[in-house]
Amino acid sequence: MENEKAVIGFLGAGGIARSHAFSLNSLKYYCPDSPPVEMAAVSSAREESMESFAASYGFRKACPVEELLADKSINTVFILGPNNVHYKHFKAAAAMDHLRRIYLEKPVCSGSEEEKGILEIISSRPGLQVQVGFQYLYTSAVREALAFWKSGALGKPIHFEFKYYHGDYLKKSYREKRVTRLSPAPDGGAMADLGSHILSLLIAFIGDKVEITGAVQAGEFDDVPEGSDLFSQISLYDRESHAVGTLSASRISSGSGDSLSFEIFATGGSIRFTSENPGEFEYYTEESTTWSRKISGSNYKPLTSFPSGHVPGGWHRAMIHAHYVFLTNSQTEAIVPGIMHGLAVQKLLNSTAGHLARFRELK
Repeated sequence: MENEKAVIGFLGAGGIARSHAFSLNSLKYYCPDSPPVEMAAVSSAREESMESFAASYGFRKACPVEELLADKSINTVFILGPNNVHYKHFKAAAAMDHLRRIYLEKPVCSGSEEEKGILEIISSRPGLQVQVGFQYLYTSAVREALAFWKSGALGKPIHFEFKYYHGDYLKKSYREKRVTRLSPAPDGGAMADLGSHILSLLIAFIGDKVEITGAVQAGEFDDVPEGSDLFSQISLYDRESHAVGTLSASRISSGSGDSLSFEIFATGGSIRFTSENPGEFEYYTEESTTWSRKISGSNYKPLTSFPSGHVPGGWHRAMIHAHYVFLTNSQTEAIVPGIMHGLAVQKLLNSTAGHLARFRELK
């Protein structure tokens, strides 16, 4: 398969940008039919960091945002800066009339006005391909679990629980290096930064008719704004299935490492996944009255033999597959998180911010 070269510009040169650079540079080893990739330009707020980034990861140049946006050779832009500039950068990139693709890291924007702005932008650019950075949807076991769930074998959902826990923000030194992530919701906070991933999974499994019925938060430090949730939990109701459940995100759960998990209980059984066992998911059926474990390993399509067929897939492997889907416009997945998926997550994030504000007033 011959594909047009992806000439790529990065808006952002932080930690997540390094992961994207690694994955794009690794894509050719996994997927021989992926298009050629040229790392054309990178821009960020700090000139020193973008110069170093460009030199380290093979970009042709580091340049101001305006120069990157004016470069007519670039057909693909990755938006990887702080949360509060995602909409600004999306709007600017979409104005590049020669641009074919935008990869937009989550959350897609901040607030309802920016949501409306995105809808106006995409309606004016119908041919523009947009994919949102919910990489957990591409984890091999999650993809298989979603396909199994959508088969209807377990019936309709009754109740559910989704979690994503970190503990790093207990350390003051860690917080000091990530001040932009401590802005009040919906720009920052645990629910926007971590919770957006599990909101994405929730929508993929349960649907986009879920509504938030309440929210609470915990964790108070002098150097953290009151409106920034370090831990938050929301309760939800699905209008379609009438299922209910909770979703919680934490930056201050000591000893949790990087732990994502979910469990859904349904009329015919249940299904669960934990990142502690990333190559498998489990399901229970009322018919069999037993739990079954489904080992997924590194089951991606097209099948890959790099580094070998039996090597378990990791976090970056899922991101590499996300890039393959993005650059080839593959439609073989159970769900590809496009801009409407990102906006559905954003709607819940905005609602969470309102519920958390009311909870703080109650306190």
